[in-house]
Amino acid sequence: MDDSPDIRDDLVAMRRYARSLTRDDQDADDVVQDALLRAIERQETYQPDRNRRRWLLAIVHNVFFSAKRREASEARRNSRFAETLIDQLEPGQEEYARLSEIARQFAALPEHQRAVLHLTAIEGLSYQEAAETLGVPVGTVMSRLSRARAALREKEQGQQGAGGLRLIGGSDD
Repeated sequence: MDDSPDIRDDLVAMRRYARSLTRDDQDADDVVQDALLRAIERQETYQPDRNRRRWLLAIVHNVFFSAKRREASEARRNSRFAETLIDQLEPGQEEYARLSEIARQFAALPEHQRAVLHLTAIEGLSYQEAAETLGVPVGTVMSRLSRARAALREKEQGQQGAGGLRLIGGSDD
């Protein structure tokens, strides 16, 4: 690959294009990082007579849309997974609705958050055990768990405000 100093300009263009695709700075950085890794891994496919920036932008494009296809596939799997969780439940109607919503929200979490939440909350592993199982630092487990819990709380609060029944007069007890 060409190592001329103008690679910085290519990186700026890659990030700019990734931001226009993802509409999020952090997601764009992830796409650029994955694209750079792919470019390094496949540098033998680069043809020196070809425009390097276009080659790198094509990799950014492919990384982004491959991720979108994976996300769509994961969403379908999550939906089927949530349905299997729901099918195993036999509570009353109100509990069934509540548990089915929790199952959907859990299934919709990003894979890394879902894994940490499952290992700690369902399997009962300590943070250290979960970290060893996943091969990540304990701090990563703690931050992923925090983000997973926050996402579930946020979805729960959003639903209560949006579609919940409002009690008029009297009390909830």
